[in-house]
Amino acid sequence: MHHIRRIFRYLRYYPRELAGTVIFNILHIVFNLSSYILVIPFIELLFGMSQPPAAEPALSMNQHAMTDWMLWHLYQLKDMWGLWRCLLTASAAYLACSLLSNLCRYLGYYFVGPIRQGMIQHLRDDIYHKITILPVSYFNSQRRGDLLSRMSNDLFDIEWSIVTSLLSIAKDPANILLFTGTLVFISPRLFLYFLLILPPSVFLIVQIGKSLKRNSAKGQQKLGGLFAFIEENLSNIRVIKSFGREREQSRRFRDANADYTRTMVRVAGRRELSAPLSEVLGTIGMVGILILGGTMVIQGEMLSSVFIFFIIIFARLIPPIQSLVRAYNNLQKGNASAERFFELLDADETIVETPDAKVLDSFARAIEYDDVSFSYQRDGERIPVLEHISCTIDKGRTIAIVGPSGAGKTTLVDLLPRFYDPDRGEIRIDSIPLHRLNIASLRQQIGLVSQNCILFNDTVARNIAFGHDHYSLEAVRAAAQAAYADSFISGLPDGYNTLIGDRGMILSGGQRQRISIARALLKNPPILILDEATSALDAESEHAVQLALNSLMKGRTSIVIAHRLSTIRNADEIWVMDGGHIAERGTHDSLMLQGGLYRKMVDLQSFAD
Repeated sequence: MHHIRRIFRYLRYYPRELAGTVIFNILHIVFNLSSYILVIPFIELLFGMSQPPAAEPALSMNQHAMTDWMLWHLYQLKDMWGLWRCLLTASAAYLACSLLSNLCRYLGYYFVGPIRQGMIQHLRDDIYHKITILPVSYFNSQRRGDLLSRMSNDLFDIEWSIVTSLLSIAKDPANILLFTGTLVFISPRLFLYFLLILPPSVFLIVQIGKSLKRNSAKGQQKLGGLFAFIEENLSNIRVIKSFGREREQSRRFRDANADYTRTMVRVAGRRELSAPLSEVLGTIGMVGILILGGTMVIQGEMLSSVFIFFIIIFARLIPPIQSLVRAYNNLQKGNASAERFFELLDADETIVETPDAKVLDSFARAIEYDDVSFSYQRDGERIPVLEHISCTIDKGRTIAIVGPSGAGKTTLVDLLPRFYDPDRGEIRIDSIPLHRLNIASLRQQIGLVSQNCILFNDTVARNIAFGHDHYSLEAVRAAAQAAYADSFISGLPDGYNTLIGDRGMILSGGQRQRISIARALLKNPPILILDEATSALDAESEHAVQLALNSLMKGRTSIVIAHRLSTIRNADEIWVMDGGHIAERGTHDSLMLQGGLYRKMVDLQSFAD
C-alpha cells in the first residue's frame, strides 16, 4: 500500500477542501443518526407500547436511564400538547434532520470534486514532466505503447480505483464508528453477537483483495502490451500491408486481446464477489440479532421501540461497511496501476547537472572528445558502441563522419548534447566538461537536423519557431526562405498558419526536412549536427534540401553524418568509423590515397553522387 500512500500525499494541496469534506460528512452522519433516533418517539406515540416512569428519572449515560428519561419527557409533552401536536413536532424534527443530513451530504460530495480532479491533474503533470527529463537511453529500452498505457490507462485506473475511494475513506469510517458506538450503547450483548461474525468476514475480504491485486497487475501489464502492439502496427502499417500480413497481425492482436479479457474477467469476478458476500454475512448477522433481540423484548429486557431502533441502526451500518469493503478492493486493484505508474515516475534521471553548473553563453574555440567510451545496456548486459575515442573539432570546421551501419556514428554525435553520458572519458566544449555545463544552455548552442525530422501537429510557423516563446512572422519567413521552404509554404491553403497534421503528414519528405532546417536556422546555433539529413529523399527533394543545408552550414561548426559524396568531399576532415573506433581520418584525397576502408566504400559506391 506504499504507492497508495504516495497518491494520498497529494491531498496536502487541498487542505480546505479536505477539511470541508470531513466536516460536512460528519455533520451528515450526525443528522442522519438524529433522524433515526426520532423513530422511538414515533413508535411510542402511535402504539403506546411502554409505560412512562412515575417520576422524572435522573439522566445518566446508560441505555435504560436515557430511554426512561426520553419516555418521561415524551409523555409530558403528550399530556401538554396532545398526541396530534406531538406527532407534528416529531415529523417536523425528522424532516429537518433529513434535509440537513442530505444538504451536508451534498456539500461533502461538492468538496471532493476539486480534490479528485486536482489530484489526477497533479499526477498527470508530474508524469509528463518526468517523461520530458528522462534520458534518451531510457526510451531505448521501453515500448512506447506501454509508456502511453501507463500515462493513460494506469492513470485512469488510479482515478477510478483509488481517488474515487477517497469519499468512502473520508466518510465511511466515521459512519461505522458512530453507528457502532450507538449499537454498543443500546445493547452491548447484541453487539457482541455481531462481533462474532466479523473475523471471518474480514478474512474473506482480505483474501479477495489480495487476489484482486495480483490479477489487476497482470491485467495492466497485458494492456500495456496491447497498446505497444497497436502503436507499433500503426507506425509500420505500410510494411504490414506491403507484406500482406494484415490477417496475421489481426490474429496476434485478437489472441493478446482475448488473453487480456480473460484476466479482466477474473478481476471483475473477484471484485463483484465482495458485495454479495458482505450482504450474506450481514443477513446472517441480522437473523441472529432478530432472534436474540426478540428474546430480550419478550423477556422484558429491552423496549420494543428501542429494539426496532437497534435494527434500523444495524441495517444502516451494513452499507458503509460494504462501501468500505468496495473501497478496499478498489484500492487493491488500483495499487497494481499505481505501482506501474510510480515505476515510471521513479525512473533514474541519469543525465543531471552539478549544483555549480556553468551557463554556456557561446562557443569560442573547440569541441574535444577525450578517451570516450560508451555502451548500451540491454537485458542486463553492456554492449560496447564506442571505445577510446579521442578527437578535436575546431570552431568553424566541417567534419564528415562515415562508416558502415552500427559503427557508432550517431552515438558519437548524440553524446555532444548529452542525450547520453559516456561510460568513461569526457567531452569538453571550450575546455569545460559537458557535465559541468547547464544542460539547457549547452543544447541552445547546438542545432540538430536528423534523417527522421520530427514535426508537431501544429501550424507551419509554430513548427519552425519551436523552442522560441516569442517570435515574429518575419523571422520565421526569413528562416524559411534561407531553407528554400518559403515557396511551397506560401502555396499551402493557409500559408504559414496551415496545420500540417500528425508528424507533418500533409507534407512530402523533402518539405518536412526543409521545415526542420528552417527551425535550425531560426535557432541560429553555432554548432550544427546533421544526421543523414538527406538519406531518405528522392533526387529532386534531395537537391532542394542540399541547397538548404549548404545555407545552414555557412559559418558554423558542423558535424555531418553523410552519405552524399559531394558533402563528404567538401568537409574539412573526414572521420571513418568502424567497430566503435575512428579507423581513418583525413581529407577525401588523402583517404583515397591510403587505400583503406574509405577507399573501399567509395569503390563499392556506398555514397551517393
